Amino acid sequence: MSVKIAASQLTASLKKNLLPCYLVTGDEPLLAQEALDAVRAAARERGFTQREVHVAETGFDWRALGASAGNLSLFAERRLLELRLPTGKPGRDGSAAIVELVERLGDDLLLLVAAPRLDRQASAARWVEALGQRGAVVTVQPVELGALPAWIEARMRRAGLVPQADAVALVADRVEGNLLAADQEIEKLRLLLGEGPVTAADVERAVADSSRYDVFKLVDAALAGDAARALRILSGLRAEGVEPPPIAGALARELRVLAKLAHAAASRGDLGAVLRRERVWPSRERQLRAALARHSVRRLHDLVKLARAVDTAVRGRLDADPWQVATELVYGLAAGSRKAN
Repeated sequence: MSVKIAASQLTASLKKNLLPCYLVTGDEPLLAQEALDAVRAAARERGFTQREVHVAETGFDWRALGASAGNLSLFAERRLLELRLPTGKPGRDGSAAIVELVERLGDDLLLLVAAPRLDRQASAARWVEALGQRGAVVTVQPVELGALPAWIEARMRRAGLVPQADAVALVADRVEGNLLAADQEIEKLRLLLGEGPVTAADVERAVADSSRYDVFKLVDAALAGDAARALRILSGLRAEGVEPPPIAGALARELRVLAKLAHAAASRGDLGAVLRRERVWPSRERQLRAALARHSVRRLHDLVKLARAVDTAVRGRLDADPWQVATELVYGLAAGSRKAN
């Protein structure tokens, strides 16, 4: 009998048991990505330290998938094998290859398959049934418009925000059912306001016009290592009359998380545990890991100090131009290079 798990129940299921294989299917990008990230995190915690990704596009060689699964790791490490099916239809050869691979799974190999929403006929396919019988099919359902405010409020509270009902309604009205947009708006509020109460007026001020330069985009560009874009956004913020302290504050929050991740990496600690403790959403994990690769622990601490210096300069306690210090901070985070600790 095929095992089916709702995406909302996946985290609880993974804490109890990690199955040999998972199929994540659905057309809601944010929730599907978070479900995939949850499986990946659970796999890492259980020793699946190697990850290999295959995308079954037109002309994909299904024999290569089987050969990859049969390759033994030089260090006998446990492996996570990911298969992405952009169309959700692997065809006859692909179906046979997936079924064969599922039958070969052992303690050292875990299979994670990602596909768009499957119709009734596709859901009854042999390869889907094989994955469900050996592992589980995780179905990602869209959030209905009527349930969107409750979903947004829950996400805001997870981010440390305490929203008033009219603030939740305003965010829901702005995103028009787009969960990725809602996720970005909530993260923007967290960066700009910090944890605590959120009113409709706060939302109006923070996200009144998403087309203009804002602190959220600046943080994203700096974390991504796009120094030129980050500096252009900084210039735009200055032209709009935004003061340096909120910019430095938003960057400082990300830098403190990066510093904790760098310490954990240096001591071979669990980065996933740090990310969960700091309430980093899966959608931002890749950005932070990319930034982490460019900086040492010492450099990150220097940047945190630089962020504090922005406020000190604004208060007149430091003989420096606050915008010059902010520019150094943004460039330092975006363009930093890896150095010894």
